[in-house]
Amino acid sequence: METWDAIRARRNVRQYTDQPVTRAELERILEAGRRAPSSTNWQPWHFVVVTDRQQLGELATVWRGAGHVAASAATIALVAADPEDDAHARLLQYDLGQATAYMMLAGADLGISSGHAAVSDQGEAKRVLGFPEGYSCLYLIALGHPADRPLRPIEHPDRRRFEDVVHWDRW
Repeated sequence: METWDAIRARRNVRQYTDQPVTRAELERILEAGRRAPSSTNWQPWHFVVVTDRQQLGELATVWRGAGHVAASAATIALVAADPEDDAHARLLQYDLGQATAYMMLAGADLGISSGHAAVSDQGEAKRVLGFPEGYSCLYLIALGHPADRPLRPIEHPDRRRFEDVVHWDRW
């Protein structure tokens, strides 16, 4: 798929088929996240890949909106060191957002759908994922093949109108 097509095809999917995501596909998606830009090339992320069905079920409990993780073929947990101050906390959110977007687009390029989730129960996330003290799991990206329809460019997305979003030179 071309980049523009992947951008137009990517959508949040929370119901998946039983088809696995291959190791090679996962590595390509993870490489996209690793290559994402970050503030001053900080690269604050660690990616924990979960494919074990029981572990996915346990991970699905870390946020009320993460139920789809249990049915995913794989889920990537984005883990980072706890920020030292508010400025780093803001940069961390931005950088992890970029890594998330890169991985989701790389998945769409391969025909693999994704659905993101936040994490509220850090204790459970730490128990399931085993990350060290001083770290937190901020986001999850569930991956799988969409159960409803394959990914393809969406001609009329449910988005605000271009004219309502874009301002040229001044507001």
